[in-house]
Amino acid sequence: MALSTEEQRILAEIETRLAEDDPRLARRLITHGGTPRRRVRLIAAVVIAALGVITALVSAILAAFS
Repeated sequence: MALSTEEQRILAEIETRLAEDDPRLARRLITHGGTPRRRVRLIAAVVIAALGVITALVSAILAAFS
C-alpha cells in the first residue's frame, strides 16, 4: 500500500528532524534499514519450504501404508 503525498511529506519531515536531532542514529538506520526485514522474509521462506517437504514426506509415507 503506497503512502499518500501528505504521508510522504510527513515522513520526510520526520526523517529530516531525526537527522538534525540525532545524526548518529539516522546514519545507523540508513545503513541497516532493510536488513532485518530481508532476514525475516528469508527465514519465513525457509520454514514454509521445510513444512512443504515434511508434508510431502508424511503424505508419501501414509500413502505407502494405506
